[in-house]
Amino acid sequence: MRILIQRVSQASVTVGAREQGTIGRGLLVLVGIEEADTMEDVEWLSQKLVKLRIFDDAAGMMNLDVREVGGEVLVVSQFTLHAQVRKGNRPSYIRAARPEHAVPLYGAFIAAVSRELGRVVPTGEFGAMMEVALANDGPVTIWIDSKNKE
Repeated sequence: MRILIQRVSQASVTVGAREQGTIGRGLLVLVGIEEADTMEDVEWLSQKLVKLRIFDDAAGMMNLDVREVGGEVLVVSQFTLHAQVRKGNRPSYIRAARPEHAVPLYGAFIAAVSRELGRVVPTGEFGAMMEVALANDGPVTIWIDSKNKE
C-alpha cells in the first residue's frame, strides 16, 4: 500500500459536477492499493499518517502532527501510484489491486484515519474519474510505501 501525502492549505475532490470532499489546512492523501496489501498495511500506514510531524511549531520547525494543528485529511484513491514504467513509455498497472480486493482496504484505511482523528474524513469516489484541486503548503510532499518501511 502506498500513500502520497501533500500538506495543503486547502484541497478538494470533484466527481462530475459534484464536489465530493473539501478541506482547509491539513493533508491530501492519495492512496494506492496492490494485491499483496492486507489489514496490517492499512493499520501501519494510517498510524504513520496521523502521527507524521510535518506541521510547524511556534519555532518554525516541522514538529507537529495533523491532530495537533487541528488539521483535516482528505483521502483519494489512486491506483496509478502502483504504475511500473520499467519497459517502454506506457505505464503498467498490473500490481494495482482489483476493486474486489482494493475497495475493502480503502474503506478500512478511511475508517482507521477517521478513528484516529476523531471525525469523519472526506474522500473521493473509488474508481471514478475525479478532479483534485489543491494548494500545496510548503510545498511538502511525502511518499510512504508499507512494503518499504524505511
